[in-house]
Amino acid sequence: MPKITVPGYSTFEIESGKRLVNALRDNGVDLGHRCGGYAKCTTCRVEILEGEPQVISMAEQEKLSEAKLLGEVRLACQIIVEHDMTLKPLMIVSEMGWDGPGETPEETVTPIPDWIDYSPDQS
Repeated sequence: MPKITVPGYSTFEIESGKRLVNALRDNGVDLGHRCGGYAKCTTCRVEILEGEPQVISMAEQEKLSEAKLLGEVRLACQIIVEHDMTLKPLMIVSEMGWDGPGETPEETVTPIPDWIDYSPDQS
């Protein structure tokens, strides 16, 4: 099982194929996801410190490009856990002053992803 390390929280094992935003929520990381996990708001931003996923959904690429964040952060709602990662959550609910993280994201990536190869060096 892949391990997710979140400095300041812990390291936890995640079932391969689980959506990262849900894995973080299930393990006590209060990361925002204000749009409900549809790659529309960028509040589920994470900085990947190790283990960058090598694919990106077109929705994530478009949203991060639009926000001028491509190559700097990833959206946890658009990542499927398949290998070990170390990451830093960037928009913590308690730090942002929000009343909650947002609607619970579906178990599968939404919108239905069109995956493309990704390397942060090429963004």
